[in-house]
Amino acid sequence: MASRTSARPVGAVTRGTTNPNRLRRMDRWIAAVHGPALRRSHLPPVAVDLGYGAAPWTAVELLTRLRRERADARVVGVEIDPVRVAAALPYARDGLTFRRGGFEIPLADGRRPALIRAANVLRQYEEGEVGPVWERLCARLAPGGLLVEGTCDEIGRRHVWVALGPEGPRTVTFAARLGSLGTPSDLAERLPKALIHRNVPGEPVHAFLRDFDRAWAAAAPYGSLGARQRWIRAAHALSAAWPLTDGPARWRQGEVTVRWEAVAPGG
Repeated sequence: MASRTSARPVGAVTRGTTNPNRLRRMDRWIAAVHGPALRRSHLPPVAVDLGYGAAPWTAVELLTRLRRERADARVVGVEIDPVRVAAALPYARDGLTFRRGGFEIPLADGRRPALIRAANVLRQYEEGEVGPVWERLCARLAPGGLLVEGTCDEIGRRHVWVALGPEGPRTVTFAARLGSLGTPSDLAERLPKALIHRNVPGEPVHAFLRDFDRAWAAAAPYGSLGARQRWIRAAHALSAAWPLTDGPARWRQGEVTVRWEAVAPGG
């Protein structure tokens, strides 16, 4: 059931756009990177799907994917719109609940989540509002917890997200369906709010995408072997100048992850 609280949820109602399998790239990365921490948890880990939208597909899918890593994982879908919460209730099941709330993350018994996933939530906010929201969400995490905040297109072909721990931002991941990608900088339109207005000359994220495009162009001969091989070769060249945190196993999935401080806004 949805929780009842006298306090007004913190945040604003999103557009609510959602589609099945939209967040598969983000979920796949979460399972690979955060799965070990979920398996080590002494208590059944709780994940929050924050702002799941007009339909609860992403929360349902998140539970399925996390339970491959930890059979007793639980997911709480949190939405600020009570109509959306009511519409989601028929999809509740063992390990999956829905409640009304916002950035305060209202979990029962004061539990702290091992994971907060906030996809396509902050794009409607001002850039200056992102930092305080990140801080508020990170403060709700359990020790060793993870916040993943980012943006994707309507069917999940292009996606960029920031991963944060209780201490703050750690990495930025660029992920794409490679067969539909023209150049790596095509992902710029999906940069999270903290970065999307910084994709201009003189800013680190602009330089990163510029160098990625150059590496992609230089790797054109590998295109005859497929877009995946071209992406892997471009990522390998990029790693000589940028602090990438992943390697070929993730690059094969159409991902590249770079340390946050390398692309963070320049002031």
